[in-house]
Amino acid sequence: MVKVSRGFSTTVQTILDDYLPPVLRDSRLFMSVPVKLVFKDKAHLFLDFKHKAHAMSDKEFSELYEEVSRVDLQGETDLNKRCEAAILSSLKGKNVLEVGCGRGYLADKLAQILPTTAVDIVVPKSVREKYKHVTFKEANIEKLPFKDASFDTVITTHTLEHVQNLPKAIEELRRVTKERLIIVVPRQRPYNHNFSLHINFFSHAWSFPALLGYRPNTTLERLGDWFYMEDMLPKTTSK
Repeated sequence: MVKVSRGFSTTVQTILDDYLPPVLRDSRLFMSVPVKLVFKDKAHLFLDFKHKAHAMSDKEFSELYEEVSRVDLQGETDLNKRCEAAILSSLKGKNVLEVGCGRGYLADKLAQILPTTAVDIVVPKSVREKYKHVTFKEANIEKLPFKDASFDTVITTHTLEHVQNLPKAIEELRRVTKERLIIVVPRQRPYNHNFSLHINFFSHAWSFPALLGYRPNTTLERLGDWFYMEDMLPKTTSK
């Protein structure tokens, strides 16, 4: 199967989302044609996902992602080069956690700068063996197995669009962050059928901050995808 760059897939997605009439873009009958052309016998997994995702157990969720990983089009990473560069130039502190590490592409880059721990719901043996300088763990973003403020910088890219309980995932990311939280999510409109297993959508500059709630010391940039950075405020103790 041909792999495509993040830049190319973002362009195609923009054309479909912004220029195709919503009555067609939301039609299963219409969208099943291109989805079946791309994913063949796995197409039903993508077409049915949104209607089943929130009722899935952790085990069912993990098994589905393991199955569709064999037909993924994105290659080593979903990151575009602008977001990658912004992440690598924005690290703070002495250690890093990447949540939703996928095939380990970014974790490898991070580990060349700072000690790096990387987690995902499934971490293939091949990834562990390829990047032995990274500490890998299997965990759900909604239940991270770390103490509060365990990592100076916490990063998650192209992950929050997939999670079942978005507020809980964000709460967990903030809980384990000591200094800086970095999030990358796709700029994408909500439609019934996509070429990805997304159930959360961030179409406008206000969409993502509206979900995260107001925080001082934050930045949001459109670097192809949305690049969000939040510096943690010092925790105060009551007398």
